Amino acid sequence: MTNLKPLIHWFEHLTPDTLDQLPQFYAADAEFKDPFNEVRGVESIQHIFRHMFSQVAEPLFVVGSSFSGDDGVMLLWNFHFRNRAPLPQKAMTARGATHLRFDAAGRIVLHRDYWDAAEELYAKLPLIGCVMRGLQRMGRA
Repeated sequence: MTNLKPLIHWFEHLTPDTLDQLPQFYAADAEFKDPFNEVRGVESIQHIFRHMFSQVAEPLFVVGSSFSGDDGVMLLWNFHFRNRAPLPQKAMTARGATHLRFDAAGRIVLHRDYWDAAEELYAKLPLIGCVMRGLQRMGRA
């Protein structure tokens, strides 16, 4: 099994400058999927992370737990960030999990993020959040 400590350290200290290290952790044809994206290849994955840095301020992943099994590894994380202007620069946290599969060389071949965009992102934004919270209340009634 792959040593997760360097990978988790990289995720938790991710900056625009450290994105060049992505090929050390990902296979050239790795797949990435989250609620907004589905891409293949190191350059496409780097683009997603670059886009994240352009969309939010002070992004920080904190991995709380990791679990390994026959089908790879699960990382449970909190993603801390602030809105970019012109929205209020409110500190926010999204909670989620990442499923990783590795090749024989220990590089990631599958990165699949699981998180609820409606609850963890949209419901916390001004205007859209008001609508989303109302829809959530209607769904529970």
